[in-house]
Amino acid sequence: MKKLHSLLFTLAGAAALAACTTPPTAPAQPAGPGVVVVTPLGGFDGEFCAQDRALVFEDPNGTRILYDPGRSVMGPNDPRLGKIDIVLVSHMHGDHLGNAYTKAIGAGTCASPDFSVTALPNGNATNIALAKKAKIVTGSDMPAFFAAKFRANGGNPADSILARFGGSATVGGVKIATVTAMHSNGLDPDFIAGDLGKAMKEAGIWGDVGLATGYVLRFSNGLVAYLSGDTGVTADQQAVVRDLYHAQLVVMNIGDGFTTGPTEAAYVINELVKPASVIASHANEAGTQGGQVRAGSKTESFIKQTKVPVYVPLSGRAMMFDGAGKCTAGC
Repeated sequence: MKKLHSLLFTLAGAAALAACTTPPTAPAQPAGPGVVVVTPLGGFDGEFCAQDRALVFEDPNGTRILYDPGRSVMGPNDPRLGKIDIVLVSHMHGDHLGNAYTKAIGAGTCASPDFSVTALPNGNATNIALAKKAKIVTGSDMPAFFAAKFRANGGNPADSILARFGGSATVGGVKIATVTAMHSNGLDPDFIAGDLGKAMKEAGIWGDVGLATGYVLRFSNGLVAYLSGDTGVTADQQAVVRDLYHAQLVVMNIGDGFTTGPTEAAYVINELVKPASVIASHANEAGTQGGQVRAGSKTESFIKQTKVPVYVPLSGRAMMFDGAGKCTAGC
């Protein structure tokens, strides 16, 4: 009997310890009415191509957010843009900020798109925000750069808004927070006009604008989306993105070399964030041909290794997500 009591006491103690040390299950996110519409703006209609980064998110309340316009958005006059209220830039590299852009949809090839129109020294994201009278939200030390660009081009420096790690900004009814991205973030001197930029370029020095970031967005229907930016695997993808913010939709870079590859990206989704859905991003390849995923591609590898639904961002094809991260149409 004493042995039985001892065993029961040991089991009860173990259960209590487990209850104290096991992370709580993320609470369900309250869902509001409507869906968030996500529209990829790539370089080739109906395809997922090497330079494709840009996505437009439209909240049910009408707020429209352009994420990393890069080189596939044809400047401020791209007819696909429509109204833009907020521009997000994850970091300052040319394929995200946009040192140049394509001259036409379908220019070049999907694997090697044309982006022969310069956007220097402002950058495509800056020019779009100025033309659309949109806010640019960034973290780290990037807001000062955009404020200076706004000031120099007749815009309002206050339209460059800070959301630094651990904080957030709510714009147009959408809550925006920045999160860690493990990636370099030097500012190419080509974005700095005049003798200073020239001297930096000759010296091989890039500007310091702080750390690269990802984003977590909370929309008015309750959907929480994690936009990875360019990143490697980080502990924050579990501790912050999953456990704190409870993201249910992820936009995940899969390109390898510069960021997580398909295997690492699948690990982030399967083991760390554990969302309901994921949109592949930043593949650095022709991910599709004729709208179908190419056999042997990194895009295919990521899809095969990921346990939740993976949606390929075919340019111009809108996808709709409810507050729980489930695609309800267009996927």
